[in-house]
Parts: sequence; C-alpha cells; structure tokens
Amino acid sequence: MSYTVFTDACSNLPGRLLGQLQIKVLPCSYTLDGEEQVFSGDMDSFDARGYYDRLRQGAELRTSLLNTQLFLDHFRPALEQGQDVVYVGLSSGVSGTVQSARMAAAELAEEFPERTVRVVDSLGASLGPGLLACRAADLRLEGKTAAEAGELLDKEVMELLQFFTVDDLSFLKRTGRVSGATAAIGTLLNIKPLLWGDATGHIVARGKYRGRKKAMDAIVELYRATAVDAQNRRVAISHGDCPEDAEALAERICEIAKPGELIICPHEPFTGGHVGPGMLGLYFFGKSRKTL
Repeated sequence: MSYTVFTDACSNLPGRLLGQLQIKVLPCSYTLDGEEQVFSGDMDSFDARGYYDRLRQGAELRTSLLNTQLFLDHFRPALEQGQDVVYVGLSSGVSGTVQSARMAAAELAEEFPERTVRVVDSLGASLGPGLLACRAADLRLEGKTAAEAGELLDKEVMELLQFFTVDDLSFLKRTGRVSGATAAIGTLLNIKPLLWGDATGHIVARGKYRGRKKAMDAIVELYRATAVDAQNRRVAISHGDCPEDAEALAERICEIAKPGELIICPHEPFTGGHVGPGMLGLYFFGKSRKTL
C-alpha cells in the first residue's frame, strides 16, 4: 500500500467495511452523565439501543475534540514504516478536530520530510467523512499516491451530500441549532426540520415540514433530484435507533436508483447526542453543494 487511510470514530463505519478496506480509526471519547466513554469507531460493536435509550431518559452528553498528540501517536508509526498518510476528518464547520490533525501533520512534515501526510476536511459528519474515507481506500487500490488521493478527495468533498431530519427538537436546542421558543413551537406543531451539510461544512436548516413522513419525502426527492451515478457508488443511511425508518428510506431510494453499495448503521455516539433519538440521515455523491 502506498499510504495508510485514517479516519476517526465519528465516521460511522461498520467494522466489516473498516477491515475490508483496511481503514484505521482514531478513537473518540465523550462523557455520558459524567461517565467517560471511549468509542473505537466500529459500529458493529455499538449498542445503539442502550445509548439512545439513555438520551431518551435525559442523559447529558459532553464531547471533546481529538487532540494533536493523538494524531501524532497514530500517524507516526505508519510514517516510520515507510507509509504516507491520508486522514479524513469531521467537518471543520462543527469541530476543531481537523485543525488538530493539521497541526500534527505540520510537525510530522519536519520529522519525516520524505513522507506525505494529507489531511482532508470532509465538511461533513457521520457517514459523510465515512464515505470519503472509503473513497480514499478505493483510490489507494487504483494506485494513486497520497498526494493524488488528497487532491481528488478535496474536489469530491463538494459532491458528498448529507441530508437529515430529527424527531426531537430539544437536542438541537441544546447545541444552539434552534432556539428554545422554536423548539417548543415546533414540538407543539409537529414540525420536523430538514437539515444538511452546506458548502462551508456547517449544519443548517434547508426546510421545515409538518410531520416526519413529509420530512422523509423531502429527503427522498432530494436524492432523486441530486444523486449522480448512485448505481456505481456507495450510499449510506444513519439513524438514531429507528431501524424501521432507515429500512423504509432505503427501500424508497432503491426504487429511484439502487446504490452500488448501501450502508445502513445507527448514528455514532459522538455526534448522536446532538441530533438525538429518531435522527434519520442520507449520504450520497451528487451535484456540487455549491449549486444547491
């Protein structure tokens, strides 16, 4: 292999895919009601029902960004073995993790001047960076160098679309995405927001719908209107412990364009506390975010 692909535990990938594509994962830590938890990043081992039940019961989540030392500790062994590094991380629009990775890359460039450490800002969350990490592994199989892969991934970031809805506005209220008054009124009127990762990597509202079905309909129609070459690409769905809705969404998008590979996972815990139980998201390659 010409380079090692790294991502972090926010990328929401199942263990089988991490192993198949030989993607290495940096762990993420968080506290739930004051109890520190370390998540390895393998969604196959994640107890989604238990985690989201605790959120339903009012557990308080606190997260912290990955620090520079963690990146140094994981990247350095690969470089010492003569490997270059490509890292795909959580959007700089919602976290400082990518900046920590860039600081580590700058330090390692002085230590290993003959090697390449490429940091890719996914401008997304969950299976957004997850799909891009998979793409990095694909490019490695195609024989691309770390520098070439990084350049291609930076371009493809704009084509990675992420749309989602939430069931409980109180979780968005806690993170400042909506005001307390908006959350209260929205809950009373059964308003479900449609959110997306915009071209700057921020999570913003794209629409509001009366009822969950209409919000899901909007996600399906966005897939119909904006997906590109889905038959030959990976498409992914994450959910906040609502597997029936995830399967229903999968069935509907397959009627439009059946993906080359479809990934369905619970939403990972690190950002899961910000979107809450009932979150439902769709991730796919399509038209440029700049045009939407």
